[in-house]
Amino acid sequence: QVQLVESGGGLVQPGGSLRLSCAASGVIFSRYTMGWYRQAPGKEREWVATLLMVGTTAYADSVKGRFTISGDNAKNTVYLQMNNLEPEDTAVYYCKIYSLDAWGQGTLVTVSS
Repeated sequence: QVQLVESGGGLVQPGGSLRLSCAASGVIFSRYTMGWYRQAPGKEREWVATLLMVGTTAYADSVKGRFTISGDNAKNTVYLQMNNLEPEDTAVYYCKIYSLDAWGQGTLVTVSS
């Protein structure tokens, strides 16, 4: 069965950086369009970034220039490099395989001084 496991979240100060990982099993992620989403407390889940199977990327306006989505085929893992983090980035971050509607369990990112 398909399984996605996010990791790498934690507490970071504003302006800091984190790299989130999404390890996929039961599927070769590079054959699918992958996405990162986030959900802040009391708010709806929102789209953050997309990595198409051809390597094309797309980002929400709120994270453009700060976040980078990438993949490592050998490790079957998708990453989200987050730089210059802001308090507004605080959320649980989830990865997704679009066509399979598969989600991970999420990893919490807290940006606070």
